[in-house]
Amino acid sequence: MTVQPHIAPARPPATQPERGALTIRNLSKSFQIDGAPFQVLRDINLEIRPGEFVSIVGASGCGKSTLLRLIVGLDTDYDGEIHLDGQRVTTTSLDRGLVFQDHRLFPWMTLEENVGLALLNTDIPKHRRAGVVAEHIALVNLTGFEKAYPHQLSGGMAQRAAIARALAASPKLLLLDEPLGALDALTRIHVQTELQRIWMQQRSTMLMVTHDVEEAVYLSDRILIMAPNPGRIRRIVEVDLPHPRERGSAQLHRLRDEILAELTGAPVTRSLIPFPAKETHS
Repeated sequence: MTVQPHIAPARPPATQPERGALTIRNLSKSFQIDGAPFQVLRDINLEIRPGEFVSIVGASGCGKSTLLRLIVGLDTDYDGEIHLDGQRVTTTSLDRGLVFQDHRLFPWMTLEENVGLALLNTDIPKHRRAGVVAEHIALVNLTGFEKAYPHQLSGGMAQRAAIARALAASPKLLLLDEPLGALDALTRIHVQTELQRIWMQQRSTMLMVTHDVEEAVYLSDRILIMAPNPGRIRRIVEVDLPHPRERGSAQLHRLRDEILAELTGAPVTRSLIPFPAKETHS
């Protein structure tokens, strides 16, 4: 396990040419609160390679979601530069997909209609759209639920549908803002497994904000640890574990504890999974 402040080589995408390289240079962001400036982000410098899965962890209020809003183009009032595949980000675009904590499916539309919304302003010909929708519904293992409405889906199924919608337009970069935060523990584990499978199959570049450190270690190639007041990158942790990952891995649990210690200031404790002691016979 290594903790490094440099850019690790990314795995090559499996099914598409390299796309989704994100570069952030000297990014700072401030808000006006009661007439006074309040700096939310300061001097963010980051490079994400095509096909990487990167997570951001940190205390509430350290600017994680604000950073995602800037990358997606929902807020353009900041200092510094954001580039995707060499093009400066100046507004929202279909080349950046976004998944929120809540699935935000339209309740009056079926699953396939919700996923199809992502294709309305694309160059995909109308006669091919039904096939693209079906392909992405299959990608998230929801085939057979095409005609279901959101209220007929479980929380995990609805969130997978939101991921399918975000991926349908083939974005260069998928941004996930606490996408599993509203799910119960068992459903969250299941959707984490599905998200890992989707990423391994698609090799889309993904950037996820999460408060769940174990989730970040399970899914990510690298983890950004952010410090608050103002928000800044404290450390970049490389997760040198092969995919698919084993939840019971001692290395995974050790790295989780190291990152938690970094976030809380607590000493690193032994995190190996306990095994029953060998029986002794007198």
